[in-house]
Amino acid sequence: MDVCVILSDEMKPKMSKPKTKTARQYKEQPAPTATHATLPGQPETVLLAVTGMSPAVLTETVWALANEPEPVIPSRIIVVTTAMGRTEIIKWLFEPMPRFSGQTPWEALRTALAASGHNLTGKLRFGATPDDIRVITAADAATGRTRELDDLRTPADNEAASDFLLEQVRGVVENPDTRLVASIAGGRKTMGALLYACMTLVGRETDRLTHVLVNDPFDTLREFFFPKQPGGHISKPDTQNSGRMLEYHPANARVDLADVPFVPLRNLFVRELGRKAGTFSRLIETCKADVRRRAAESIRLTIDSARAELDVNGTTIKLSPPEMLVLLFLARRAKQREQPYSSYKDAIDDLNSFRDEQLEATKDFNDWRHGTSLRSVWDERDLTKAVAGIREKLRWQGGDAALLAPCLPEKGRCSLDIVPSMIFIK
Repeated sequence: MDVCVILSDEMKPKMSKPKTKTARQYKEQPAPTATHATLPGQPETVLLAVTGMSPAVLTETVWALANEPEPVIPSRIIVVTTAMGRTEIIKWLFEPMPRFSGQTPWEALRTALAASGHNLTGKLRFGATPDDIRVITAADAATGRTRELDDLRTPADNEAASDFLLEQVRGVVENPDTRLVASIAGGRKTMGALLYACMTLVGRETDRLTHVLVNDPFDTLREFFFPKQPGGHISKPDTQNSGRMLEYHPANARVDLADVPFVPLRNLFVRELGRKAGTFSRLIETCKADVRRRAAESIRLTIDSARAELDVNGTTIKLSPPEMLVLLFLARRAKQREQPYSSYKDAIDDLNSFRDEQLEATKDFNDWRHGTSLRSVWDERDLTKAVAGIREKLRWQGGDAALLAPCLPEKGRCSLDIVPSMIFIK
């Protein structure tokens, strides 16, 4: 015999409060004051969200925004998702449901917000059009033909998603008449991480990055969309007792909105971010190079060629003979403003010539130059190992010493990339 159990408030599991200090709890807020349509001259709020197979994060986020101490009703919603995610949005947000008396969940949300005193005129523009639900696409390398992605499974899929997300974010933030609220609550973790990176790169100080938190079990109930939804209790099978159904009332749900802090770097890279968007990876590399250049400008590097030590802004580090040979070789080239090598392999012949010079420079066999590790002719593996050793010591030391690590040779560049006038060799 099937048994239906309705849990009273006393029987329901106690929910721990969210640990984040930035969470805004809908149940603890007084009734929001009525909001009005966007006035001329005021920026439009755009909610940009990534979603996957749980589109309810959209209704939950909109509800949480509307119930903040200073209510926010987005003018429009843009969703970035996959082809499968679009199917779920249409199925779960835009198809009528019996529990909502024939309304769709999105219509029910608008009705509930209007009943709470919010003026939705010109607000919450959202539908099933390609302009509202933007499906991530990728181009076939062989044919050039684009296709919609069903899921993000491969590195190539993630690269396509990063480029697509950057394009969507820039499309909003480059309009001075908008304010962006980006939500990382839905979709695969990779999508949220990529959206966070995009916001860090091109987001503005006035933009927000958010995550919505819903208490158990409402976070797993398929038919839960927001706390004041109509339709009464929501049923869920009791996993501990086959044949029994547990029921939960949406009014007992708690929807918390947490602001996720991010550092807007756009002011540091005005020149790079002002260019045509390009790809996500290219923008990342360009900004990394700028960070390295800025770090290099603050480095004072002193090399004690007798003691095999380096000093970075007052921090001294002891090097092995191979590490000292490489650093001294690169430092002298940098100080003389010689062109960087394009690869480690290109540097080997000159490095071996420099090694021979150092062996002849002193007859003191206790000197580091006469170490057994320097007696044999070097190859690319020796250079790679020495650079890795220096980098590891710099990072382990931390502080200002770690600033030198990005200036060491890397793929596509074999040089010491710091200001020549800030290199001192004793």
